[in-house]
Amino acid sequence: MYYENPRSIQAVVLDWAGTVVDFGSFAPTQIFVEAFREFGVAISLEEARVPMGMGKWDHIRTLCNAPQIAARYAEKFGRAPTDDDVTAIYERFMPLQIEKIAEHSGLIPGALDAIAALRARGIKIGSCSGYPACVMERVVALAETNGYVADHVVATDEVPNGRPWPAQALANVIALGIDDVAACVKVDDTAPGILEGRKAGMWTVALTCSGNAMGLSYDTLKALPPDRLSAERARISLLFAASRPHFLIDTIADLPGVIEDIEGLLATGRMPQAC
Repeated sequence: MYYENPRSIQAVVLDWAGTVVDFGSFAPTQIFVEAFREFGVAISLEEARVPMGMGKWDHIRTLCNAPQIAARYAEKFGRAPTDDDVTAIYERFMPLQIEKIAEHSGLIPGALDAIAALRARGIKIGSCSGYPACVMERVVALAETNGYVADHVVATDEVPNGRPWPAQALANVIALGIDDVAACVKVDDTAPGILEGRKAGMWTVALTCSGNAMGLSYDTLKALPPDRLSAERARISLLFAASRPHFLIDTIADLPGVIEDIEGLLATGRMPQAC
């Protein structure tokens, strides 16, 4: 037997919030603000967005490690936040998240058409998220009522290590019966999600307009003047630069065209690890 490069994409692994649902990725970020507020510590929506893409416990730990937030915590409690404190905030975050997830469950415009176009090419649809399984159960059910059902779902607490580790992406490869990671594409609106795909050996596509980095509702985004939108795209491209996505697009609606481009690269022998 000998190795032969794949010639076509077999699977796409999609993130959830900011990628397929919840334009602007508001559901997780606003709940972080609320959870910290209940402990008497103020954080801004912009601060809450910085570690987005990580598992939620790790996200809270990273927020607590931020010098300005740690200082506010110390002012309130007289000490730096410990792991036990992080767990306490996480345990308050979880019921708030489950309670309010429906407020931001709408599908990204164009998502269903894009996914249908991928399925028409014989591409399987995997998915993963920084949400734990108890939240994903609710997210998946809400998405199904809106017409979206992934072929497989992996929550962050269903693997040993969440993003930016590659475990969730690779769990999709195994479950979907994919024979080569180079025949897979990871699509995400966060740098940890792109790193996840990179480390899994997949093609990666970063979203600039629908997710956490832009942080705007669909209507607000559409109302931006062209020069402001161009400047925001450039800013977000720089944010993604270190994670090295293979492609950047505005939203999932643009994904089918990128899949054609990737298959063109595969046809010439190009592989994601070398790009």
